[in-house]
Amino acid sequence: KLTKNDEESVGRNIRCIILTSNSDRVFSAGADLKERSEMTKEEASSFVTSLRSSLDGLASLPMPMIACVEGAALGGGLEIALTADLIISGENATFGLPETSLAIIPGAGGTQRLPRLIGAARAKELIFTARKIGAQTAYEYGIVQHVVGKGEAEKKGIEIANEIVKNGPLALKAAKRSINEGLDVDIRKGMEIEKVCYATILPSNDRLEGLSAFKEKRRPNYRGN
Repeated sequence: KLTKNDEESVGRNIRCIILTSNSDRVFSAGADLKERSEMTKEEASSFVTSLRSSLDGLASLPMPMIACVEGAALGGGLEIALTADLIISGENATFGLPETSLAIIPGAGGTQRLPRLIGAARAKELIFTARKIGAQTAYEYGIVQHVVGKGEAEKKGIEIANEIVKNGPLALKAAKRSINEGLDVDIRKGMEIEKVCYATILPSNDRLEGLSAFKEKRRPNYRGN
């Protein structure tokens, strides 16, 4: 368990997170169905509750997060990817929430994060049909933001991460918080959230460093304070 000092250190030193797999065939294919078939009802419930809590924690990390998907991202695998702010897909990737074909539903955020990303009707179609889709269709639906050649997803993710980490880390976290929290309310309340998030940046040394660097025509040295 991280102490408060640990959390603050992680927050200062980690500017962007990349989620990936060591396989170019499978990002994550979800739960082990053989193992699940041997679980009691109580064990299955505990497993899904634990997974949901873990992915909620992943989604709530304050810094930008990029999922780089090669191969299958199915069931819980897609739910993992959906915790990220951006998804980069290799052209060989497949996506889907096939749980209804097993007479269950996505239980680790799929019924909530997917419709917020692509709209209720398309999310319902994918979940109701248990359909698997390829990278290009996922791009057209808005699940992924970039499709690249097979084996190139992580490289593209690192390229984007390098663009991100040049910017003020406190500003990145404030922007992520403002966007995420604003999506759940009407625009008037969203503007208030933006106001609060903006106020957290005003006293920062990074804000002053950004202004100085612009004036002096040099690259800023942001320290996350």
